[in-house]
Amino acid sequence: MKTALFIGRFQPMHIGHLDAIEWILEKYRKIIIVIGSSQESRTEENPFSFEERKEIIEKTLTSERIKENRYEIIGIPDFYDDKAWVGMILNKAVFDVVFTRNPWTERCFKELNIPVEQHPLFGDISATKVREMMKEGKEWKRLVPRDVERVIERIKSKEGFKHLCK
Repeated sequence: MKTALFIGRFQPMHIGHLDAIEWILEKYRKIIIVIGSSQESRTEENPFSFEERKEIIEKTLTSERIKENRYEIIGIPDFYDDKAWVGMILNKAVFDVVFTRNPWTERCFKELNIPVEQHPLFGDISATKVREMMKEGKEWKRLVPRDVERVIERIKSKEGFKHLCK
């Protein structure tokens, strides 16, 4: 069993992300979780900082009893050059396969002959949907792991975050 790479923005992490991570770890010894758009925060599309997203993922994986030696979390900023973006990931991580459901991500890696696979789609959920529900004051907590809810509740009163959720 080898190492898999899993890329997402995790804005925020939801139960589909967790299910995908657990599914990948059933097949691979280790997972490297790449938090994309790491330089972004406090915007409608990217409300959480890299540090907050990393904390959310770490707390969730700890609660799920996933040992620290089974995962690594790295941040990658946006590049407007596909090869430079993949190059930055290759400079930070050694892995055997990329798991994604994003067509752009798949194309970027396949162009460099890096193996790409799709993980199953776990439920009809997306971080966009979670953010929209938060903004509209709808019940979003059932779509995220418990630790994600706790961290979000703690940070949502921060300045610059209030306009994103009720």
